[in-house]
This record gives sequence, structure tokens and C-alpha cells, in this order.
Amino acid sequence: MGELAAEKHAKYILTVEKKKDSIESVLMEHLRINGAYWGLTTLDILDKLAAAVDQETIVSWVMSCQHESGGFGGNEGHDPHLLYTLSAIQILALFNKINTLDIEKVTNYITALQNEDGSFSGDEWGEIDTRFSYVAICSLALLKQLDKINVEKAVSYIISCKNLDGGFGCTPGAESHAGQIFCCVGALAITGSLHYVDKDLLGWWLCERQVKSGGLNGRPEKLPDVCYSWWVLSSLIMIDRVHWIDKEKLVKFILDCQDKENGGISDRPDDAVDVFHTYFGVAGLSLLEYPGLKAIDPAYALPVDVISRILLH
Repeated sequence: MGELAAEKHAKYILTVEKKKDSIESVLMEHLRINGAYWGLTTLDILDKLAAAVDQETIVSWVMSCQHESGGFGGNEGHDPHLLYTLSAIQILALFNKINTLDIEKVTNYITALQNEDGSFSGDEWGEIDTRFSYVAICSLALLKQLDKINVEKAVSYIISCKNLDGGFGCTPGAESHAGQIFCCVGALAITGSLHYVDKDLLGWWLCERQVKSGGLNGRPEKLPDVCYSWWVLSSLIMIDRVHWIDKEKLVKFILDCQDKENGGISDRPDDAVDVFHTYFGVAGLSLLEYPGLKAIDPAYALPVDVISRILLH
């Protein structure tokens, strides 16, 4: 088994950020704030954040993405959405700068997106998805404003998306998917509602996602993908069933997806690397207690020391 090329991954992330004219940068312009969260959190897990970036410049840019509504867009001049709002809060949390926010304004933006049935719309245009339930609950928990929504209804809606296989979908009756399962289990964990999960049934579905290569897929009959090292693994940890998979084989799969020359991690071995898979690969290794990495919280997707600083003060 190889080793984690930590220095090269850190260099790769910093290089990507500087290539503003590259095709990757242009294609990701609308979700740059998500990319910043993935890259910055990776640097923090690698314990290289403080020395690598200009905190004031990043915080200033994040705040420039905020709208009058209180929500954040994926970049300057882009429309606000819950997904980008959570990334903005998470970035500020990394730098201990949540107090830069007008917390009441951001809270009002999020709470206004809760629907009568407890679900959340992602933005003013009304798309509903359990991803948005997680994002709203996680955001408000980080802002210590969870009591501003109807938590009971929010939990009830998530439970209505539970399937016979123990998994969860994006809406009631939708197919179980590992990404949605993370969102639903994460939201239930944050709200202290994990007793609604059939842990053995869901644990079985999740551990069945491991394929012969050691990697994890998101649904039956799909190829493995490094990003599920996060979605599946964090869910298994939250329901205390992570011992049901072969951790060593998963570590090997993630390490095999590294570009050891130029840095970065890809979805599968020998594919092109990107910031998204680099983050989820490193975060997965953190969950697997790989040596030299900071611990990450499986529900909040931020380093444990960051979450402790916010929630314990």
C-alpha cells in the first residue's frame, strides 16, 4: 500500500486556485464557494491551512458573495442558494470568523425556505430535496439557531423519505442513494433523532456498497467512486456500523486514486484528479483514522476541533 502524498495534495489545491483561466476554473465558476470549502477543509485536515492561505482575503471574498436576502451565491454576482450558504458558513467556521456574519439575517434567509410539510426548498424557485434539509439544519446548528425552524416537522419530513431497504431518497418514494443517506442521517444526528433509523438494516445496505477493489459505490450495480468514501463511511460511523466494512481495502483504494506526481485524488485509479474528489478522499482517510490527519466530524463535515470550538463556546 502506498502513502498519502500530503504535501503534493496541498500544493495541488493551492495551484488550482491560482489557475483562474483554466477550463476547470471556468466550468466551476458558479460553485466556486463549494470548491473553496472542499479545498480549504482539505488543507485543514492536512494541518496546512494556517500557513498556506491569506485568511482576510478569503473571508472578504466569501462575504462579497452574500445577497441582500442573507443567502450566499456560489460566486460574486451569482444567485443565492442554501448549498452555497452552508459552504460560506463552513469556510468562516474554519477561520473562526462566524461572527463576521449578520447571524439573524442569514438565519431568516434559511428559515424562510422551510415548507409547511417540514421540507426545505433550496432557493426561491422551490426545488425540494433532503439535501436541502441537511444543509439548512447543519447551517443553523453552526449558527446556534436551530430553534428558529420547526425541527419536529423537519425530522418528520426526512423520516417520510425512508425506504423499505433502510435507506433514504431525495423525496418520499425516491430511490435510496448514499449521498441522500448521508444528508438524512447527518440531519437526524444533528437533531438528536437517530433513533428513527433502522441501524442494522441501513448498515447492511451501506456495507453492501463496498466492491471487490475495496472502493464504495453510491447505489447497487454502480462503479466505486472515492467520494463515497465520505458519504457511505460517515453514515456508517454515525449509526455505529463502520466495523461492517473492510477498512484496509478502502484505504488502499483511496490511496490508489492519488496522482503521486502532481497531487490530487480522482474518482477511480488513473482518472483525472479534481478538488471535489481530493477533499472526499482525504476526508475519508481522516474518518479511517489515517496517521497524520486531523479528525473530521462525520455529521458536520468539518474538523472536530472546529466543531468543538463552535459548539462548546
